[in-house]
Formats: sequence, C-alpha cells, structure tokens
Amino acid sequence: MSTPAERYIAARERRVSPALQSFEQLYEFPLDDFQLRACKSLQEGHGVLVAAPTGSGKTLVGEFAVHLALAEGRKCFYTTPIKALSNQKYADLVARHGAEAVGLLTGDTAVNGSAPVVVMTTEVLRNMLYAEAPALDGLAYVVMDEVHYLADRFRGAVWEEVILHLPDHVQLASLSATVSNAEEFGDWLVEVRGDTTVVVDETRPVPLWQHMVVGSRMFDLFAEESRPGHGEHTVKVDPTLAKAVAEVDRDNGHRRGRSGPPPRGGRGSQGRNDSRRDDRGRGSGGPGRGNGRFGPSYRPPSRVDVIERLDAAGLLPAITFIFSRAGCDAAVTQCVRSGLRLTDGAEVEEIRAVVDRHCAALPDSDLDVLGYWEWREGLERGVAAHHAGLLPAFKETVEELFVRGLVRAVFATETLALGINMPARTVVLEKLVKYNGESHVELTPGEYTQLTGRAGRRGIDVEGHAVVLWAPGMDPAQVAGLASTRTYPLRSSFRPGYNMAVNLVDRLGVAEARELLEQSFAQFQADRSVVHLAKRVERNREALEGYAEAMAGEEGTEEALAGFTEYMDLRRRLSEREKQLARQGRSEAKAEASASLEALRTGDVIAVPSGKRAGLAVVLDPGVDRSGRGMDPRPLVLTEDRWAGRLSTADFPDPVRALGTMKLPKRVDHRVPRVRRDLANALRETGIEAPTRQGSRRRRGAENEDAELASLRRALRAHPMHGRADRDDRARWAERHAKLTRENEQLEQRVLSTTHSLARNFDRIRGLLTEREYLVDRAERGSADDGEALTADGRRLSRLWGESDLLVAECLRHRVWVGLGPAELAAVASSLVYDSRRDDGGIPRVPDAAQAAVDATVQLWQDLVADERRHHLDRTREPDLGFAWPVHRWAKGEALSAVLSTARSHGNELSAGDFVRWCRQVLDLLDQIRAVCGGEDPLGRAASDAGRAIRRGVVAVGES
Repeated sequence: MSTPAERYIAARERRVSPALQSFEQLYEFPLDDFQLRACKSLQEGHGVLVAAPTGSGKTLVGEFAVHLALAEGRKCFYTTPIKALSNQKYADLVARHGAEAVGLLTGDTAVNGSAPVVVMTTEVLRNMLYAEAPALDGLAYVVMDEVHYLADRFRGAVWEEVILHLPDHVQLASLSATVSNAEEFGDWLVEVRGDTTVVVDETRPVPLWQHMVVGSRMFDLFAEESRPGHGEHTVKVDPTLAKAVAEVDRDNGHRRGRSGPPPRGGRGSQGRNDSRRDDRGRGSGGPGRGNGRFGPSYRPPSRVDVIERLDAAGLLPAITFIFSRAGCDAAVTQCVRSGLRLTDGAEVEEIRAVVDRHCAALPDSDLDVLGYWEWREGLERGVAAHHAGLLPAFKETVEELFVRGLVRAVFATETLALGINMPARTVVLEKLVKYNGESHVELTPGEYTQLTGRAGRRGIDVEGHAVVLWAPGMDPAQVAGLASTRTYPLRSSFRPGYNMAVNLVDRLGVAEARELLEQSFAQFQADRSVVHLAKRVERNREALEGYAEAMAGEEGTEEALAGFTEYMDLRRRLSEREKQLARQGRSEAKAEASASLEALRTGDVIAVPSGKRAGLAVVLDPGVDRSGRGMDPRPLVLTEDRWAGRLSTADFPDPVRALGTMKLPKRVDHRVPRVRRDLANALRETGIEAPTRQGSRRRRGAENEDAELASLRRALRAHPMHGRADRDDRARWAERHAKLTRENEQLEQRVLSTTHSLARNFDRIRGLLTEREYLVDRAERGSADDGEALTADGRRLSRLWGESDLLVAECLRHRVWVGLGPAELAAVASSLVYDSRRDDGGIPRVPDAAQAAVDATVQLWQDLVADERRHHLDRTREPDLGFAWPVHRWAKGEALSAVLSTARSHGNELSAGDFVRWCRQVLDLLDQIRAVCGGEDPLGRAASDAGRAIRRGVVAVGES
C-alpha cells in the first residue's frame, strides 16, 4: 500500500501530465514502470529507446507518441519493418482513433497518406526523406518499431539512414527487443539525435518455464533452485531429466552395439505410425503417461503426439518452430491425416467466415493449384502452417485466426519470431539447428530468446512454456545454457551503396556526407572496437622502449643502441641471404629431378633412393604431363616388393638415371596381383643392382661462390659487436623487439583499416560513379564549390532502390531494354530482383525475344563487377534468370497452374506464395522504371503495360 507522500507525488504528476493521464485511462490495466518512464520522457521532449522482451507491451510507448501527436495537432509516423506488421498496426490505430486520423503507406498500398498519423514501412520514410516530401511538414514524432532490424544484413541500413536524416526537432521513439548492448545503442542515439532516454526492461510480463520432452514424458529443464532469474550463476539441469536422458542414451548405445547405428531420418519421418489412431486421432500416450522407461529402439514423439499432449495439459495454443517450409506443410498434413481436431462446431463456423472474407477475391480457377481446400481443412481442424512461401491472403488468415484463438497449433519457420504479433501459450522447438542459407548452424542464445519469446500472452496466460524435443546426442546442460544466456548484441549492418551515395552527395555535398557516415552506428561500433587495439599498440610501444634499452647494453647510449641495431641488421640480412640461396638450391634440385624423370622411358630400371619404396623399380608409364599445364612428371613404377604406384620429384633428392632396361609385355595391368608378382620376379632376375646410397649431394657450391654472402659474413665478423661477451643476451632482446614491432605494425594496420572505414568506402564508390559519369566534378561545370554534382544519369540513379540499383541504372542508360514487349521486359527485370533459394541445377529458360537484352544485361554486369573489383568494392550480385520464364508466362496471361507447372519442369519449384512475392518484387522495379523514364518514353510505357499485365489474379489480391 502506498504512503501518503507517494500518493501526493502521484497526484502532482497527474496534474502536470494530463496527456499521460488521459492516455492511461484508455487501458484497463495499469502501465508498467518501464512504460511510464518511457512515456514521461517522450512527454518531456526527449527521444526514447525502449528495449524490452517480446510481448512486454513496448508498443504502448509508440502508441503514446501517436496520442501526443494528435493531442498537440501535429504528425506522427509509425514505421515497421514488414508490411504485415504495418497492416496490423494500422488496423489497431484505426480502431482507436478512427479511419480519418490514420493512414497507411507501404510499397504497394497508399491509404489516407495525408492523415496526421501514418503507418508505413521504414523504406517509405527513407524515400520520403531523400525526396524531401511535403508530407514531412509538421512531423513531430517518429516511432521505429522493431528497430533492432538495423542488424538485418540486407535492409538494416535503412533504419540508420532514417535516424541520421530525420530533422533534429523530430522526437524518435525506438522500440527494440531485448539486446545486450542497449546502452551502447542509446549512447549512439544521444550522439546523433541529442537527448535520448534509454529504458531497458528485462522482466518478462509472463514468466517463462522451460521444458524438454523425452520420449513420452515432459520434464522441467531447470532444477527448482537454479532457474534463470533466481540469482544463481550456475545453471543446474533438473536431475529427473538428466536421469531420463541417461537411460535413453544407455539403451540406444546397447542397441547400436548389437544392430549398428539407428536409422537416420529426422522430423520428416514423424507420423508414419499414426494408423493406429481412432477416428478422433487420439494416441494412447498423454503427457506424463508411461513408466518413464524407454525401449531399445527410441522413437521421438510424432508431431501429432506432441500437439495432443500439449492439448491435454492445457498448453495450447502453441507455435512449433520447424526450420523448413516443407516441414511446416508436412506437419499440417500429418495432423489432418491423423484425424486430429482442436475445434468445435461453433469455432468451425467462425473459421469459415474469416477464410471467406480473406479469400473472396481469389479466382475459383486457382483454388486447386493454391492447395486451398487442404489448407482450409487444416484451419477448420485448428492447425496451420506459417512461412514466407504462403500466399499473403493465406498468411493473413492464419494470423487473424491464431490471434483469435481459433487456430490453436501453428507450425512456423523462424520468420514468425520477427515482427508480427502472434503470441502463444507454448512454443515448441523441434531442433536447435537451422539452415542459414549456406550451412546448418546451431541456434544462438539470441535466436533462442527470440523464438521462445512468443510464449506467454499478457493478460491471458499466467505463465508461458518453451518446450524442446530431445533427440539422441542432445545435451540438456547445453540447452540449459542456451536458455539461460541473454546475450543478444545489436550489430550494425550499415554500409553506403550507390543510391545512398548519390543522394548524400546531392543533399549534403561530399564533406557533409562523409561527416554523416562517420556518425553512423556502424562507424560508432567500429571506432569503439579499436579502442582496445589502440591501447595494445600503446602498451607495445612502451614495451619496445624497454627492449631498446636492453639492446643498448651497459652503455645505455643512443650510439650503443645504433651500433647494435646495425649489427643485428647484418645478422638479419645474412640469414635472409642464406635462406634465399637454400631455396634456390632446392628449386634447382627439384628442376634437375623433374628433368631426369622426364627422360625416363617405359621399361627403364631405376633406383628409389629412400623411404618405404627404396630399391629397384621398373617404369610402367613415364607419367609425363602432355596438357601444357607445367605439371611435374609422375612415373608409374613397380618395385621389387610388388608395390605399384606413382612417384614424384619429392622421392628423388638427386636426379635419377636409368640403371638398365627390361622388356615389358605390351599391356601391363598393374592392378592384378599375378601381374605384379611376375614383373617383380623378372625385375630381380635382370641382375641390375641398386647403387649404394651415398646420401644427397650437398649443394654448397652456390653458397661458397656467392659474393654477397661472403661480403656479409666478412662484415659481420669485422663488426665491433661481434666479439662482445653480452652479444647473445642483447641479441635475444633484439629478436623480441623485432617480433613485437611486427605485431604492432599489424595492429596499427587493423586500427587504420577500421577507423573512417565507411567514409573511405564512400570515397571509393564516388570514384566509380565519377568514372561512369553519374557524378561530375563541380569545377568542370564552372562552380566554385568543391566536390561533385549529379549528372542526369546520377539523378536517375537517385530514384532507383534495390540491391542492383547501379546495374538497373546502367541498363536504362545504355537503353538495352528498349524495344522489349511488356512480358519480355518483366522477364529481364526479374533477373535483377530474383534470388534463387537454392541451386536446383535446372537451366533457366529465357523468352527468345528477350535473349539479346539478357545478354546485354549480363555483359553490363560483368563490366560493372570488373570496375568494382578494381575499386575494391562489394560486387553487385549476378543476374538470376530463374524467375524470367514464370513471370513472362504470367504477363502473357497464362493460368497460375500452368505457370507453376512450367517453372517446376525447368527446375524451379515455386510455391504460390513465393510466386506472388517475387511478382510483387518485379512490380516494384517496373514501377520505378516507369517513374524514372516517364510515360512518354517507350521503355516507361512498356514498364507500365508490364505492371498492368502482372497485376491480376492472385498477385493483385490484397495488394491495395
């Protein structure tokens, strides 16, 4: 109970904070301390960074910024990283403030863009800032939801661009997941945005319990006294879990000893033994059932078993993370085939109404190819998949049904852990390894935290649950360490690109642009990272001074140090010359041995001087390289001991010579034991004897005759330091000095390469753009200002956004796409946005009418990459033609089923969701081409026509 003094302070704060007081009244629950602190900071005119766990309610701070803007009659932009989250936040704000007050701007949607509150993707705001759009007038607040996206490898730079370019008077509310370096990020925000309050809250509003399923039982992961948050540094695994895992491991080991390794398979094989289920799909084992003993053939629980056990334990709704799209779809199929049902009749009717509302615009002719009926049946049973390959309408349906509690089991890829608000009571992890696009890697503690952060719905659940399915080889102690580690550092991915460079030059000029890049979070982190290196350099310099004093000896004078340094330099030069001559000798010996091997002929008898094959051998094949690649000979020989194989120059320290010859059969198959035996006998019967080994000829002649070496030796012996008693002791100090000097030079180079690295990269980009006439020196235009100005081509580039922005600009500049029809233009343009998920080995098909344009595009890319290599810049990715034929056929009006079938026949397995997503990427590029070329230009008209041809059917559903 609060004291009178505390009640007085609270009353006074309410009087001076009417906006916050009215905002609090909108909610049925009291605001948490971290929410109040952040809201107060905003109201007092500060920027704010809020770092809090998923589901903690940090978006409430963003909603307070909206509340302030409306109360003050000013504007607020609410930015999100993905369209789905923008749509969700737009719906939330419209429900609270009305459709007149709220707008939505995404890449393909514009609703009420002049409203005082506009929800948008971050890229839209970045483009508005570069274009200095009138909509920025009156802007007072910007909310950056999921600001930790600035670590994203491909899109993260956009967040930093916005933060750096926003006018100083705009208050920034940055909302982030829990990161371990929030203070560092806050320090940077203070540096570039001014006064910023950092609010970090690591307390989950809903406690999270960690579990592990082993066989038919679910155990707590942590022992009671060592759960995270109990103040202990050591993590203890629940002893009953450790005992159960030990039993299974012992049984599996016994089975492997008798029957070999267990069959491989993984989760994809689950559900095969579900035929024993009754009509309701219920298995015989519920949570906690069984006697805890596991037979010798351990079989992990099927996905259906897991869902049923969670249902029986009251732990649904649940999200099961499966790091595979196909695995997610297969899991739903397994649940449907097993007869699993998690819904009742009334819920099924509600589900059907939601499905009909979201999918009403889908063409009836496409429903079969979309897998609509199977998908709908899964929804009606309460199960669904969620991944990037889903059709947008399907994905939005799943999200709404899950939030409403009508779908109770979702099988999802890790993309669900980012952005979209879909909390659950339980999160299940089938594996702790995922494919990152290049290889299979273990989950990091940060990724584990992100995934399990979905468990526990505030205001609904008393506690959340994270469940890991145990598999042979999984160590519970390692999982406990993963679950208890809260290391999730935010690392900037910011780097200047071509579009950014021309926009910076145009808006700020070169000098200010370089200053702005120096202010980026990436450079901020880089500069901090070299602080410890700089300290090491300084410590090393101090140590070098001490070493130099020891090198000076008892005299301790600069003359003594200089004299000994001169002596050590002579020793170094002498050693280097000896090594050089030794290398020359070895090279000459190898060349002589190689030449002697080349002279050998089939049937020659030689002596192998040493090693396991020492003795006589007969040459079966000289092994001389005839390809012209300069390979050393590798003769195939047979020894007296019946060994057959190839020798090399390494087997002959001295040149080899033929001791005699023996007649061989016309065809010798040395792989046949009888042939080897007969030839070895014949070799011994030749009477040829191997010469007595005298050892390798010592090649001292070159050293003895080398004038430079002789001169260095005379100078060394004549030096005054050579006869000193303390010579060797001082030499040891000199060697330490030389070693530490080399180390320090490397450290200084690392510091130099890191400091101002972004500005130097910017300068290299400017150099390439100037060469290609996107930038021109202002002096050449008669201007007294320093730096560069944009040419007409540069202005076109400033309006092109994408990973291949400069290559698109080059194609427009050289007019290589002029004359293409709409469908052909779509095919070629797709190569600059499409990125194959994997190399399927298929040969992409290109429309005949577009082949010349494709060839010209690839040639421009090759020329560009050559220039990028010369300027030491990141390479523009190669055009990918994998989507050219599908989008061409679609733009020609072909049915979706035929397009996907044709793509499959050419090695490109496209889901309907992937097809729609890539079509929209192509549309985005076509819209940019139309905008920069204009409607009167033939290419602009072709781009406009191509856009209309693609915007139909499933591609157009939900686009606007």
